[in-house]
Amino acid sequence: MNVFTLIKIRSQLMKSVSLAIIKIKPIVFMVMLSSLLLSGCMKYDLGVNFNSTNNGELVQHIQLSEKITIFSSDYLSQWLKTLENRARTLAGSIERVSPTEIIVKIPFTSAKELQEKFTGFFNTRTSEDSDGSEISNITSTLVAEDTNFFLLSRNHLVYDLDLRSLAMLTTKDDSSIVNLDFSLQTPWGIKNIDNSENAIQPEKHDNQLIWTIKPGAINHIDVVFWLPNFLGIGTLLIIGFVWLGLYLRYTFLPNPSIQ
Repeated sequence: MNVFTLIKIRSQLMKSVSLAIIKIKPIVFMVMLSSLLLSGCMKYDLGVNFNSTNNGELVQHIQLSEKITIFSSDYLSQWLKTLENRARTLAGSIERVSPTEIIVKIPFTSAKELQEKFTGFFNTRTSEDSDGSEISNITSTLVAEDTNFFLLSRNHLVYDLDLRSLAMLTTKDDSSIVNLDFSLQTPWGIKNIDNSENAIQPEKHDNQLIWTIKPGAINHIDVVFWLPNFLGIGTLLIIGFVWLGLYLRYTFLPNPSIQ
């Protein structure tokens, strides 16, 4: 999901509510508006799953409440179609679990490809996205690097998301109409690096770390993790089998006689 779309959904929602003001009594309108703003209208989970150095998946799980679908059904249908087209362009797929829940999966084969596909999916703007000043103030960057050590690969991932322009969507008790989570899952342990004042602390669930993104703030995630390099492991096994075959041949079998 493109972060810039969150503002468009909010704007569409507010326009729909504003048009209904003339038909609704003030007290009823205030109750409806409060219920929309003080509770989550969207839950968005962005996950990066690494299976090995050469195999991974970018997973986006989006759940919309009935509140936002009622007021913005036409726009949301167009938005979901845009997500599907972007996913297919990047060799991904989209699963519509229900009218209000979708799962987008985009595969990648290296840290470099992850960075390229992330940028291509999230930082693609249309002419409509350039109309609002709020959108232009949002930045989202992901940098992924890997260093190969033959049998293992050291990976360094940095994710920065500036949502200060979305402060209006957050109340005093940190409630927001949009709930954002970022997760990282690897076969082995992950080391979270807390070297920035904007760093957010994750929750650990086995081999997965989950960060809760804060609307209205700068979010910084910095992690280091190791992955098995199956190409190097396979090469080592082939060398081992060849050496074992030669050892057995010249140790336990007689030399071929020359006629």
